Amino acid sequence: MFRARRARIVATLGPASRGVDKVRDLAVAGADVFRVNFSHGTHADHARAIASVREAEAAVGRPLAVLADLQGPKLRLGKFADGHVKLKAGHALRLDLKSKPGDASRIGVPHPEVFAALRTGGLVLLDDGKVRLRVTGHGPDFADTVVEAGEQLSDHKGLNLPGLAIPIPALTDKDRKDLAFALEEGVDWVALSFVQRASDMAELRSLVQGRAGVLAKIEKPSALEALDEILDLSQAIMVARGDLGVELAPEEVPVVQKQLVRAARLRGIPVVVATQMLESMIHSPTPTRAEASDVAGAVYEGADALMLSAESAAGDYPLEAVSMMDRIIARVESDPRWPELMRAEYPVEDADADALVAAARKAADAASTACLATFTTTGQTALRLARERPLQPTLALTTSLDTARRMALIWGVEARVVAETVDPEELTRVAVEQAVLTGLADPGQRILILAGLPMGSPGAANILRIAHAPLR
Repeated sequence: MFRARRARIVATLGPASRGVDKVRDLAVAGADVFRVNFSHGTHADHARAIASVREAEAAVGRPLAVLADLQGPKLRLGKFADGHVKLKAGHALRLDLKSKPGDASRIGVPHPEVFAALRTGGLVLLDDGKVRLRVTGHGPDFADTVVEAGEQLSDHKGLNLPGLAIPIPALTDKDRKDLAFALEEGVDWVALSFVQRASDMAELRSLVQGRAGVLAKIEKPSALEALDEILDLSQAIMVARGDLGVELAPEEVPVVQKQLVRAARLRGIPVVVATQMLESMIHSPTPTRAEASDVAGAVYEGADALMLSAESAAGDYPLEAVSMMDRIIARVESDPRWPELMRAEYPVEDADADALVAAARKAADAASTACLATFTTTGQTALRLARERPLQPTLALTTSLDTARRMALIWGVEARVVAETVDPEELTRVAVEQAVLTGLADPGQRILILAGLPMGSPGAANILRIAHAPLR
């Protein structure tokens, strides 16, 4: 089974979808990467979900990736004595460090870093911006606020401080335990939430030590100010529009999304667009026209992958949501204008290997070319090809199952595991054989083969060959 489309689909697993039969069905419907959200569920739940992905992978015959999404330092309120309170404009509400259950006059915020960052006159947003508070006074352990908007507040709602960098560690104690568990389970990617600075990703990389790919979730405006440095230390990024949309004005989010997609494409690292893509399909078998347009827009921008959250994790129609996203992507990629947009931003080549990859992409423009095939040890050559956005699919051949799984997130790449070979003629034979077996090439079609000698040297692509699938 191979994907006839280039953009990939990330499906979040949860109560509606973590069983092996469900995961297999989602993979057949179009899911390439399965997200395990450590903000919810137990380690036992996550272990079952990961095991389901591995079983489904064997059933569908193509590598599938597991993305472990760490909760990160999410700021939340404490509990209310009655579970919730009613609010109205002008209502006075004190935030403090006390653990005592709250009421209509005060509520605990168990994060001293919040009070250190607050400024008089600043905004505090609660429950994804549904409640807006204005700070009228503050100290090291309290803040007096007045409600500007919002009618109700309940236990453990999220808290955001727009425009402020919070001096809080990127990895909590919970995250460290979750990370150790995820790596032990053999996940392929690890996502860090609420990245604010490059040092956040440096810390994650030092803990992961190459055992998985590392992905930065961009959901804080402060991350935009350090974007280049964050990209230097990230192997992928996610445009996490949920919290990003809370702290930015709504009209800013589409612009920032385009900036992030373009920045990642120029760097040659995968970029995932996430949050509320098909939100109405949590409870409806069809999306709104606006949601379909939103998904299509991300595909036209050249995003590597699009993500489903509650739609596949807890919704009533997880399979339909994946199928719908698959159909939208396929339709966009059949648009005659889509190739023009993919060609609009070819990166500047700055190395011999990059120049060879660019030459492969140009050579592949010939109508008789069925696919590109590359032998890769770490996935870097496949990444370089994806950066060029070739219109033909890329068959990435590797001896490492771990590498093959990580490449499931990369635009236009079909990865397969093959036996090691050191002979150039054998290399050509294997590439042609795999291209035909996967259905990427028909008899007589041309296959462009990119490889490096000596074999097994990461990033050493130095050979470009033309081969043809044999006529039956």
